[in-house]
Amino acid sequence: MDDAINMSLRKFLKQVGVTSQQAIEAAIRDAGGLDAPVKAQVVLTVEGLDLTHTIEGEIGPGGSS
Repeated sequence: MDDAINMSLRKFLKQVGVTSQQAIEAAIRDAGGLDAPVKAQVVLTVEGLDLTHTIEGEIGPGGSS
């Protein structure tokens, strides 16, 4: 893979990870914390590549990714 594409992809994924974590942490704070795991789902779509990728997991006490 082209180095410029690889770097752009890594930058995008870092932004996704950081901003997603911040949004989830804020929602947990607003909810007053979590007593039990909650289900989470991320759907990634890339226009022009006909790509849809879904990731599911749990967040919270006893949750696993």
